[in-house]
Amino acid sequence: MISKAPAPGADTSGDPYLPAHGNGGYRTRHYDLSLDYKVAPNRLSASAVITAEATQALSRVSLDFGEFRINRVLVDGKPAKYLKRGTKLHVKPAKSIPAGGAFIVEVHYVGNPRPVGSRWGDVGWDELTDGALVASQPVGAPSWFPCNDHPSDKAAYRVSVTTASPYLVAVTGTLVERSTSASTTRWVFERPEPTATYLMSVQIGRYDDVELTGRGWGSPAGVGARLLTLGFGRGGVESVASAVPQRAAVPPRLRRAFERDFGRQGRMMEFLQRLFGSYPFGEYVIVITDDDLDDPIEAQGMAIFGANHVDGRRTHERLVLHELAHQWFGNSLTVADWRHIWLNEGFATYAEWLWSEESGGLSASALARSWHARIKAKPADVRIADPGVARMFDERVYKRGGLTLHALRAEIGDPAFFALLKSWAEEHRHGLVTTEQFVAAAEAHAGRSLGAFFTRWLHTPALPPLP
Repeated sequence: MISKAPAPGADTSGDPYLPAHGNGGYRTRHYDLSLDYKVAPNRLSASAVITAEATQALSRVSLDFGEFRINRVLVDGKPAKYLKRGTKLHVKPAKSIPAGGAFIVEVHYVGNPRPVGSRWGDVGWDELTDGALVASQPVGAPSWFPCNDHPSDKAAYRVSVTTASPYLVAVTGTLVERSTSASTTRWVFERPEPTATYLMSVQIGRYDDVELTGRGWGSPAGVGARLLTLGFGRGGVESVASAVPQRAAVPPRLRRAFERDFGRQGRMMEFLQRLFGSYPFGEYVIVITDDDLDDPIEAQGMAIFGANHVDGRRTHERLVLHELAHQWFGNSLTVADWRHIWLNEGFATYAEWLWSEESGGLSASALARSWHARIKAKPADVRIADPGVARMFDERVYKRGGLTLHALRAEIGDPAFFALLKSWAEEHRHGLVTTEQFVAAAEAHAGRSLGAFFTRWLHTPALPPLP
């Protein structure tokens, strides 16, 4: 049965999978977040200034928010009544907001940030052994700031983080200011591109600042600092033709292994730009935590890997490519709701297979045949166009998504297929996408109906034969 979204209300997004996350009645335009973080006690003092536009008349505004003590709430500069109930913050302005009216909510808060519990485990702000990270997909953003937590409500951001000076701070955005006092440093980042809440991230640790291409963190607007630059050639970056600034935050003990494992980063960027068009953000940042992580984490213009993903043997290179591919599919092109997650994961998976062939590994066809056999041996009980909330991150959504693209390539031919991939990424740049839109785009490039093909591959649990 196809999932149907409930009608959105003031306290619901209308998402068919996660209706409790996100809120109706307004669109967020900009978040200005000011964070003061003390690492040892995991203590956050912060303010959030949220600029939004009402899509209907509002007598109150609801936000998703975690477990913090709220000191003050303002609407358009005036004190507002508020009520914290569970993971919702309800704000009642002194005057109702008319439909189409712009308004600003300001929240001042303090507390010990902790992850949000979910069916996928704890997600959001989390402590490291010596530092912190944010991994918010899909519902962790309220663990550190009040927000409209739904992927369709993309906004611009300005984030400042003040913490002890020995720590390097990386936020999803371009570093525009850095200033140091006697013992603390304030880092200011801007993310002008429309960004989903779950794709915003903060990383804090004792890292080396490694410049891959372009400027590192030490060079914002006239600020100078020591940079550790990877060499080119043997043991370093093999080929960097892309003009995209790329940098990394790496624990000193992992520098040598990192240089090997991420040595083809420049080639990957160049390859994916040939396939999907220009890189959609101003920079790409890699963070290697000093702790192990179960899986890498995607964020806007950033990817986070655990120490266990760095071994000096390129064991996890497919994951390096997978997270980079998400910058186009998932981050620039963001799903309108979580039903369409195969458009994120299937595309990143197929990009892995294409890179394997490009870099001298198994061909995309060989990988498709191997995964087809493995998926066929599993129960046929997932429709990847609408897998259900419990199976959003099921391996079959990823791999069968890749298989769908490989089968489509055989169905319409290489010229039409690769033209489709590039136009899909470019025409929907920084926008929202659905499965129905992709089907329409594929049919336009094929010049014919593909209804039967997509019914078999996207809407039927039984796995079709591989062309």
